[in-house]
Amino acid sequence: MDLITDTSYRNLTLAQVAAARAQERPDDTALRFDSGHTLSFAEAWRQANALASQIQRLGIAPGVTLTFQLPNIPESVPVAIAASICGLIINPVVPIYRGKELGFILNDAKSEILFIPHRIRGFDYVDMINSLKPSLPHLKHVVCCGAEEDLPDDILSYETLMASASGEAAAVAAVDPDDTKVVLYTSGTTGNPKAVRHSHNTLAKAMDNGVNAWRLGADDMMLMPSPVTHVTGYVNGIELPFFTECKVLLMESWVVDKAVTLIETYQATSCVSATPFLRELVDACKNLGKTLPGFRLFACGGAAVPSALIYEAREVLADCCAVRVYGSTEVPLVTVGFIGKDESELAAETDGKVRNYDVRICDDDGGDVGLNAEGEIWVRGPAMMQGYREAAQNEAAFSPDGYFKTGDIGQLLDSQAIVITDRKKDIIIRGGENLSAREIEEAIMQHPAVMEAAAVSAPHQRLGEGVAIFIRVYEESEAPTLEALTALCQEQQLAKQKWPQWLGVIAEMPKTPSGKIQKAVLRQSLKDQGVVLG
Repeated sequence: MDLITDTSYRNLTLAQVAAARAQERPDDTALRFDSGHTLSFAEAWRQANALASQIQRLGIAPGVTLTFQLPNIPESVPVAIAASICGLIINPVVPIYRGKELGFILNDAKSEILFIPHRIRGFDYVDMINSLKPSLPHLKHVVCCGAEEDLPDDILSYETLMASASGEAAAVAAVDPDDTKVVLYTSGTTGNPKAVRHSHNTLAKAMDNGVNAWRLGADDMMLMPSPVTHVTGYVNGIELPFFTECKVLLMESWVVDKAVTLIETYQATSCVSATPFLRELVDACKNLGKTLPGFRLFACGGAAVPSALIYEAREVLADCCAVRVYGSTEVPLVTVGFIGKDESELAAETDGKVRNYDVRICDDDGGDVGLNAEGEIWVRGPAMMQGYREAAQNEAAFSPDGYFKTGDIGQLLDSQAIVITDRKKDIIIRGGENLSAREIEEAIMQHPAVMEAAAVSAPHQRLGEGVAIFIRVYEESEAPTLEALTALCQEQQLAKQKWPQWLGVIAEMPKTPSGKIQKAVLRQSLKDQGVVLG
């Protein structure tokens, strides 16, 4: 169905709009942070310009990739703007990634400069990168933000770098807004993450789709707990206040009581984040007897969204339209949710209303099945990615006429709503994080007793889905414990979120005639056993 209504682009870069804001509204607050820190438009531009001049002094040329693995802290904003000033491709990496995952991305992206924190919740990023550096031939510079002690000689201090800036204006690179601006890595079905390329224009269009649908303006403030290293967090956390009139309040980590206080203190009006955050916000408000008047929108997705939660949120929160939305890193914000007070059923029972995307529902042969029938969801639109970096991946991901094959199974209704019913791609969506089942299986298969392994999603009481692992062991071998398998994942430097939380040892894997493991059967087995992770 042709649902594209606006194909126009802004044709502006973040550097251009940040410079304009600094001139037009220098003293206005651009962003707030849950730490109490604020950035005015003038200060954001000053810091970004100082950092850009230092990046140029280090010899980082336009077109090079800059990686940052930073949480939602003030430094992330000048890093993003400086990358735009210098004409660099920015590569945000989620802080939960560890050595194996980060090493792959840095090598694949050929990143020449990396920004990291020193420590987050006890994990030492400086130690991690020191262990990786011998295997990273392209990486020339590492910059540590918030160093807690003396750094190794080959790692730069962000604070020292900024203090030593000359104050001279950085040279602003000439950039085509249709060129690649961001590379984000997303878990695929083949184990290694895929490099998703977005231009300056495609990301701005994804932002506009939401801003226009949700009528966000000068009186609005978006609470953003999603990582700025995700497409949602990057677009709506870092770039939103520069391209639009909407203000932003960034949370470094989600703490529900703190979120309630922030909403009340700063009169936040909206939030776009994962399902567990909405669940906790509703429960906290019920317990505290609060209704958060003025907070009018919570758009959630990334994990299964129970219909009952949407109804409950609309009842508990005085003015809030809680909605389900659908999209991915490749095709951000395909649906925007139903925000009308009289649309609560559509908001709760569907995965949102399509906005500015063409949608097809296709059978296994690529034929259209029509409205109200189930098939794979194919989409295309002006906010769609430019494509994966690997040509072979694009051949498999796109139809000849340019539709992206999402790997999700669902229906398109007469109301222009999408309903997701299943998934074709072999991924587990844990609290909004896409986890590759293949990657987890390959780690588990390193155990000498494991003959076969199948990682599947299991219901999780807070995060939507968690990781369950089924294994078949060799004859006369003793099956490993869950603790042994999690230790194995840790040894292989997999992020903790990927460690299995449930183990099933089975005599035979259910398979198709062609030998493919029937994961739907395994997921049904979990359901029959009443397995719920927590």
